[in-house]
Amino acid sequence: MEKLNKGLSQRVNLAGVRFALQLFTTKRRHALPHVAVENISTVDWRKVRAAGFKGCVFDKDNTLTDPYKMCFHPDARDSFRECLRAFEGRVVLLSNSAGLEQYDPKGSEADAIEKKLGCPVLRHKRKKPAAEPEVLERHFGAKTGELVMVGDRTLTDIAFGNSMGMLTVKCEPFTSRGENLFVKLARRLEALLAFVLRAAGCAPPDHPLVQAGTDFTFTAS
Repeated sequence: MEKLNKGLSQRVNLAGVRFALQLFTTKRRHALPHVAVENISTVDWRKVRAAGFKGCVFDKDNTLTDPYKMCFHPDARDSFRECLRAFEGRVVLLSNSAGLEQYDPKGSEADAIEKKLGCPVLRHKRKKPAAEPEVLERHFGAKTGELVMVGDRTLTDIAFGNSMGMLTVKCEPFTSRGENLFVKLARRLEALLAFVLRAAGCAPPDHPLVQAGTDFTFTAS
């Protein structure tokens, strides 16, 4: 029964559902990322660092790895290493399972990921998009507005980052294999929401470190 309840809770992110309702009304701009890419290999991390950002927060599944896998996807491996170099190691993973007090109270899953991927996993109490700005600011020694959030989900990663004034980078998922039905349905809703908002002329939140027209991807030579 305990495993069943945990599995259901992981599928149904109530904080995400509540935030999704707000994205249709008062927080529409929070549903749109500042940067949208196929995967992180096209992001020029040196440009991001030069703009004044001091650290990066990454989702794991379908951003750095295939769902529930413990090794980098080939399209993310080199870029992640470049990000580590550009930010001098000020990078952390933020998961809705590993490191979350509710599901990983002893941090054993977080420890395993840290060992395998070579990157710290943030210990925290609330699931994205619920925010704990003090946890991030304590970890990085920087304001959340000086940080970057990178992930593949609109209703969790992007909404989370935008709610705290972070630069948000949205990737397309590597694969849907291994994802449960709830996540697949949520992705359809996210895509529809983004389409409707852009068609209505909505834009992502303004950011003080980003000038209009700034491109953080590699430009074609």
